[in-house]
Amino acid sequence: MQREERSSSQSLFWPTVLAVGLHVIIFGLLFVSFAMTPELPPARPVVQATLYQLKSQSQATTQTNQKIAGEQQKTSAPTHETEQLEQKRAEQERLAAAREAERKAAEQKAAEQKRAAEARKAEQAAAVAKKAEEAKRAEQQKQAEIAKKKAAEAAAAKQKAAEEAKKKAAEEAAAKQKAAEEAKKKAAAEAAKKKAAAEEAAKKKAAAEAAKKKAAAEEAQRKAVEDKKAQALAELLSEDTGYQQALADEVGDQVAGNLDDLIVRLVSEQWRRPPSARNGMTVEVLIEMLPDGTITNASVTRSSGDKPFDNSAVAAVRSVGRIAEMQQLDRATFDRLYRQRRVIFKPEDLSL
Repeated sequence: MQREERSSSQSLFWPTVLAVGLHVIIFGLLFVSFAMTPELPPARPVVQATLYQLKSQSQATTQTNQKIAGEQQKTSAPTHETEQLEQKRAEQERLAAAREAERKAAEQKAAEQKRAAEARKAEQAAAVAKKAEEAKRAEQQKQAEIAKKKAAEAAAAKQKAAEEAKKKAAEEAAAKQKAAEEAKKKAAAEAAKKKAAAEEAAKKKAAAEAAKKKAAAEEAQRKAVEDKKAQALAELLSEDTGYQQALADEVGDQVAGNLDDLIVRLVSEQWRRPPSARNGMTVEVLIEMLPDGTITNASVTRSSGDKPFDNSAVAAVRSVGRIAEMQQLDRATFDRLYRQRRVIFKPEDLSL
């Protein structure tokens, strides 16, 4: 902007100087022309002088003077008109020259202004072109930076994708290894489970066979007792009363012994040893029954000093519920031996 103002002031300096100089010249010419113009005598004073002279002279002289004055007037009148015309023409020429000079000065000024405007326009165009070039270079630099940034981002994305792929591959390998280990563990667990199931089945089978054998033995023993009792009753029916009573007593004691063993076995099966049970501990429990073998009550008659052990003995008796084999006894034997029966519990065994 300063350069444009400086260029504009320089372009207007000389036209201004020329215009001022031209005006000075024109005013100087006008001053010189006015100074050189001859002063013409006014017409009225000449006539008055002539009239004054006529009064002071004779008639002849007056006529002569009049004639001379008339001749002079005829001679001076064209001369005065010619000078006025020349002066007027000179004035017109000076005005025309002044107007021409002003026109030329105006044309020169217009030309200078046009050149200055063209120079300013050229400078503006150059400035615009420069700005456009700078903007173009800036845009190219920006595009180059964007391209560089995009290339860097693409490289970073590629590296990240490679790292992600590597990480994913490692995770998949770890997952496969873990799956293999889990499958191996599962197979081992299945094998152990099958083995344990087989062992448990074999154990249950052995226990069932042992229980079956035991039940068969007990059944055989019970049958033998019943056979023996039946035989004894048959003998009682065929002998005399005293013999029958003695034999009944003997058979009753034998049956009672078998029932005692049965009670011990049934209660032992129901008993659960408490943690506090120790060898040498004993508790006496009174069992109350009905003739059909139903246990109506169980109570401690002599404590072991350990309440959990005492309670376990009572619970075992009550859990038996009913002993159907009591129906084998006659009423007198049942009332005498099993209406109320005392049982002694020991941690290592049970006894009556």
